[in-house]
Amino acid sequence: VQLQAFGGGLVQPGGFLRLTCIVSGNIAEIYSWGWYRQARGQERELVARIHRSGNANYEDFAKGRFTITISRDNAKNTLSLQMRSLEPEDTGVYYCNACPIPRTWGKGTQVTVSS
Repeated sequence: VQLQAFGGGLVQPGGFLRLTCIVSGNIAEIYSWGWYRQARGQERELVARIHRSGNANYEDFAKGRFTITISRDNAKNTLSLQMRSLEPEDTGVYYCNACPIPRTWGKGTQVTVSS
């Protein structure tokens, strides 16, 4: 499975970012995908997950602020995470991966929320 996440950057508190992840390879048997994040010095944590049907679930800190979506074709999936009302606590490296059992991690994309 190949994972390519992008769209991160520096944003002020209260700002907005949209992350995108292209997933390809042996993905036919993966039914759910997730966005994860890892702040410096902390464990990686799940942010939101979505089933190929479109049914989504969010961690408490993401509810009402983040929206996960997925689009699919035969060769690849495109996973997105729209984030609004960003807070400094949202700073970290964001990754996409299969959920609940991640595959090999990609590089992720850095999100920094700071004034």
